[in-house]
Amino acid sequence: MSGHRYDLEVPEELRYVDPYKRRGRLYLAMTRLSATKAGAWFSINVAWKLDPHLLKLTKGRFSTAGPLATALLESRGARTGQPRRNATLYFHDGDRVTIIASKRGWPKNPAWYYNLRKHPDIVFGNLPFHAEVVEDEAERQRLWDLADRVFPEYADYREQAGKAGRVIPILQLVPR
Repeated sequence: MSGHRYDLEVPEELRYVDPYKRRGRLYLAMTRLSATKAGAWFSINVAWKLDPHLLKLTKGRFSTAGPLATALLESRGARTGQPRRNATLYFHDGDRVTIIASKRGWPKNPAWYYNLRKHPDIVFGNLPFHAEVVEDEAERQRLWDLADRVFPEYADYREQAGKAGRVIPILQLVPR
């Protein structure tokens, strides 16, 4: 450690995201914008690349998602074991954090999903968690109901993924 202030890793509190909270106009406008062609282009070409760096640099305080809760997912590559960083939307379910491997409803799961399957002990929002894939259909439905309250576009993503024969994975992060 060089003694520089920016070298210190200080765990930040992961902002609590209550799926039952009523969302404001700006929030809902951002979710609608993300569903447009321009929003999709921005997500794929800018946000997916920039957000992991922004979240790391600002200790989780800023991302391109604006009012939507996004946190830095730090995992190890499934094949390489190398450190990987991705930004994901999330919400809380009691003391667990729920993340959705939607990848905009595309035919394939995001790479980070496979990383978590192979190496489930991760860091999310600077806090340690163990990732568990939710398999039970009743539990998946309950979590989808919550997820849709947080990010309504998930319903469209599910439909798109279903047309491609993919079931979008839901993961719950259990505090370690």
